[in-house]
Amino acid sequence: MASFSFGSGNAAKLLRIPVYLAGRVGTSLVPRGSRWVFGCGAGIGDGALALQRHAASQGHETLWLTSSDREDADAAALGLRTVRKHGLRGWWATARAGVVVVTHGLGDANRYAIAGAFVVQLWHGIPLKRIGLDSPATTQVPDVPGAPVLRRLVEFLYRRAAQRIRVLPAASHRSRGRLESAFGLGDDRVVVTGEPRVDVLSAGEPEARRATASIALDRALGEPRRSSRTILYAPTWRDGAPDPAIPDAAQWVRIIRMLEDHDAVLLVRSHPLGEGGYAPPLPTARVKMLGSGVLADVTPVLPAVDLLITDYSSLAYDVGLLAMPVLYLAPDVVEYGRTRGFYGRFRDVAGDEWAADWDAVVPQLSALLEDDDVFAAAAGRSATLSAEMHAFRDGCNTQRVYEKIRARGVAAPKGAV
Repeated sequence: MASFSFGSGNAAKLLRIPVYLAGRVGTSLVPRGSRWVFGCGAGIGDGALALQRHAASQGHETLWLTSSDREDADAAALGLRTVRKHGLRGWWATARAGVVVVTHGLGDANRYAIAGAFVVQLWHGIPLKRIGLDSPATTQVPDVPGAPVLRRLVEFLYRRAAQRIRVLPAASHRSRGRLESAFGLGDDRVVVTGEPRVDVLSAGEPEARRATASIALDRALGEPRRSSRTILYAPTWRDGAPDPAIPDAAQWVRIIRMLEDHDAVLLVRSHPLGEGGYAPPLPTARVKMLGSGVLADVTPVLPAVDLLITDYSSLAYDVGLLAMPVLYLAPDVVEYGRTRGFYGRFRDVAGDEWAADWDAVVPQLSALLEDDDVFAAAAGRSATLSAEMHAFRDGCNTQRVYEKIRARGVAAPKGAV
């Protein structure tokens, strides 16, 4: 069931304008220090965790801003110091920070205490679907009298907020153009360094990456996988609309039979902002849920996956770093293109064989799993697509981002030579 939409989110922001103004006045009176604070809309992980680890290793004082008991527990397991981002303590921690690092939006930290900080927006994926100012969805408001005026106000506020960003890493020059347009920023703010969140897919040897990822994935699932192949299905968010790709009962039977025939397991990861009802109608060990409640950050376990099914997720670009085949299940591509939009054509990414339903996906899956040549050809196409979007694959993206931040005036940690 969908749990969030741009319209409801923007309405809430407009109602909070007086609080934003009060926060701006407050931050003008509070001197900023040298601490780095981190937040991530998806939980403890993503590029924020990679950069926090690196900044801490360089001697910087760091603090993670959380929003739930789950995040507190995940942070404690990693030895991270935390403060709840909401309330007075979260406001004070953000207002006193010298550097604020986010991955989704300024609300990853305390949004009322951002003014005057050095903001690093890591973002959370190479844009395939249009984002920010490039998508009409971003400025949606409820259908009320004066809605056109409210939309223009939301766009104005979005642009003003984006101007607080000092560093926004891009995976490549092609990706940089999309981010510059989406955030209304120039190339002095958007820097081609590679993305910290995908260093885990490039660092070290492939066998070691897969072994580490397998341990983490089995731990998240609560038991070891006994199947020879692991398939990840990761549909994207549809801004509050129902997910059109949920299989019906007959399709579930065909999916499970195919998984049994090929000794495979299907991991279903609905988008955290729009969980779909993907529970099979009959008991099976071949389908397991891997939503954000099970695993906050999926990227570190991708090396343990053999094949990805998605629609418009940026994971399609990321798994190419692992030469992982991708199948595309896009039942609403025309409508999604109209309401959200794509960078370029969806066909340029998915090819001409994307599926409109599970009845079409199942035979494609079978062909990949039973024919090594078909699997290798799909893996090659995935790697080629990724090479077009990821300029770096050396596991050093985080280091490059850190160097950009330091080069733009952020002080070295105390005691550094």
